[in-house]
Amino acid sequence: MILMEVFVSTASHSLKYLYTAVTAGIDFPEFTTVGLVDDEPFTYYDSNIRREIPKTEWIKKNVEEDYWDKNSDISIRAQQTFKANIGILMERFKHTQGVHTVQYMYGCEWDDETGNTTGFDQYGYDGEDFITLDTETWSYIAPVQEGFLSAGKLNHHRDDLEYNKRYLTQECVDWLKKYVSYGKSTLERRVKPQVSLLQKDT
Repeated sequence: MILMEVFVSTASHSLKYLYTAVTAGIDFPEFTTVGLVDDEPFTYYDSNIRREIPKTEWIKKNVEEDYWDKNSDISIRAQQTFKANIGILMERFKHTQGVHTVQYMYGCEWDDETGNTTGFDQYGYDGEDFITLDTETWSYIAPVQEGFLSAGKLNHHRDDLEYNKRYLTQECVDWLKKYVSYGKSTLERRVKPQVSLLQKDT
């Protein structure tokens, strides 16, 4: 028997953003955002620093200052929205006190061999699914009764749904390809797990 080591690399890449809002009164920022490429954090914002900052050298080297200005503004606006949302969902779930969280994750995946892409957009409350965007019908669905009202309101705004579709299928993928090119050397090292195969020596 001989031990042969091979490297298997994946052709799939992902870009995702995770927003987290928590109730006030604990030793943690009330709102945070993290951007991830291939599950590696590359941007970060929280309600204490009120500024989006780089988490990798490759993004720091490849974007201008206005990139951080624009994304900081987006996160500040999202912070205001999510502060209201956490209060709304606490009422919806009949929670009057305690620590609670609202999370939002969206992004896309791209296979650089086949060219196939997928998008995702989902909300959670206290670690459980709340509403999810069905990318077959491009409408929101709710796995829990408390989410029906929110899904219905989002589905009523057809212009926003069209924007989400365009973002997840086009703009997000364009940014993902750009980020992969920026961080190519780092990301390629991360996506090559070592696999050991036993083969008979004939």
